[in-house]
Amino acid sequence: MPPIALYVHIPFCETKCPYCDFNTYAKIESLIPDYVAALRTEIELWAGLLGGPPVRTVFFGGGTPSYLPFGDISALMTTISESFPLEDDAEVTLEANPGDFTPDKLSHFLNAGINRLSIGVQSFDDDLLRLLGRRHSAADAVEAYRMSNDAGIDNVSIDLMYGLPHQTIDLWRETLARTADLHPPHVSLYALTLEGGTPMEHSVTQGTLPPPDADLAADMYAMAEQDLGALGYRHYEISNWAVDGKLGLHNIVYWRNEPYLGVGPGAHSSLAKHRFSNLKPPREYIRRIRDQFPTSIALSDDALATYATICSMPVVDTIEFIDRPLEMAETMMLGLRLDSGVSITEFEARFGVTPIEAYREELDELQPTGLVETVDGSIRLTDKGRFLSNEVFVRFFD
Repeated sequence: MPPIALYVHIPFCETKCPYCDFNTYAKIESLIPDYVAALRTEIELWAGLLGGPPVRTVFFGGGTPSYLPFGDISALMTTISESFPLEDDAEVTLEANPGDFTPDKLSHFLNAGINRLSIGVQSFDDDLLRLLGRRHSAADAVEAYRMSNDAGIDNVSIDLMYGLPHQTIDLWRETLARTADLHPPHVSLYALTLEGGTPMEHSVTQGTLPPPDADLAADMYAMAEQDLGALGYRHYEISNWAVDGKLGLHNIVYWRNEPYLGVGPGAHSSLAKHRFSNLKPPREYIRRIRDQFPTSIALSDDALATYATICSMPVVDTIEFIDRPLEMAETMMLGLRLDSGVSITEFEARFGVTPIEAYREELDELQPTGLVETVDGSIRLTDKGRFLSNEVFVRFFD
């Protein structure tokens, strides 16, 4: 197999934020020892099934990976490095909550092989942090970033949210100013999405919180583009900005529609023209890893055999075969999220046809609107197209 990216899901949180619909849980810390053991077993099982392909990136996501005892992160990294050949320059990212930082913990993360942190700052306004159910303050976030630098971790990303209830344009301007003061190597910005069934969605439905203002969120996004651009950040993906050499390599694998493996409950994978996901409940995940074993021994070039092998993993819950038209459409959609766009020659090498030939009608319709353009051998979103990206993406799907 070609090199893969590895996602490791940590479903534990001290508290669950009211806007979050990820597969995460609070108050189940008693499961952590058995969970880590099960996760290590799943990693070993997949290494056997896949034949140990090289791993180019590792991403510990959640949940709150920094909430785990640092010894567990070290144990997981040991299992990964013993099961898969890690590339020499592999990017290894850990999502972290600012309130979990201590110098000792950061030192242990660094020694375990973590070389990148993604810090969930979300806001530099304490009132908004309380609204979001975060367990840190703005001062904690600043201290966590500085502590990371002091520990010797120079590849740090901070996450921020915009379009929040009661978030004014002036509050957003202040958050961007605080970000400029820190000048982290990487910044991710996410508009609030009200997910069904979350406490925040319920509050908006009941009228105790105002609904999101799409126009205000667009103004905030435009302000971020201007301010971060003036600071020298490259807007390399719709929601991500970075200084030179600090692009998020793990997520770029997703955006280029390349192979990745996800381990842990609810984790998603895309391998050998199949997309699949694990079951979500952590207790059932632990039980199945403990009590069942795969019946197949390796992936095959045959689609039916590959399907059978993936299904033999006891924690796989859903599986979908990705045919060529769907793979092409998804490659267009994901690649257009990047500022580099979709390379015409790389697309042709992968599919035997250029995107211009495959999507002539769609492109003939989109380019006159000023949403996409062809530059330096790539098809890209324009500045206008970034704001209306979903209008572009749907054109490539039936």
